Amino acid sequence: MKKVLSFSLFLVLLVGTIFGMPRPQFAQAAGLEIASVAPVLAAAEGLKNEADAKMIEAAGKLDLNNVNVRAFLEYPGMYPTVARKIIASAPYDSVEDVLDIPGLSERQISTITKYMDQFTVTEQVYALTDGDDRINNGVYR
Repeated sequence: MKKVLSFSLFLVLLVGTIFGMPRPQFAQAAGLEIASVAPVLAAAEGLKNEADAKMIEAAGKLDLNNVNVRAFLEYPGMYPTVARKIIASAPYDSVEDVLDIPGLSERQISTITKYMDQFTVTEQVYALTDGDDRINNGVYR
């Protein structure tokens, strides 16, 4: 039975190759030049993501005005209590303003001070700060 199936499959493939299968045709764009593509590329430049632009502006630091609470996970002692206080008190004019948050204990202030060189402050972006996504973005472990 196996030999019959193998032989019939071989015949089907052979007949299909000889009679039925079309030869591949490659598409070629006629008259496609860089000058015709340039307006499309220029229009795509205006479609940049605000969040990505903010990350570039922050230059690898934690932007206190636009960051999510989960970004503080990599800083021991900051998540969740201090991180929530920082986010709730935003926006800030400078990084040092974070030390003026009412209700911070001395321990929390020393923890924040330890990581001050990892923080930056930029203008708030609505796409990053709208709603409660900064406190609870729905990402769970």
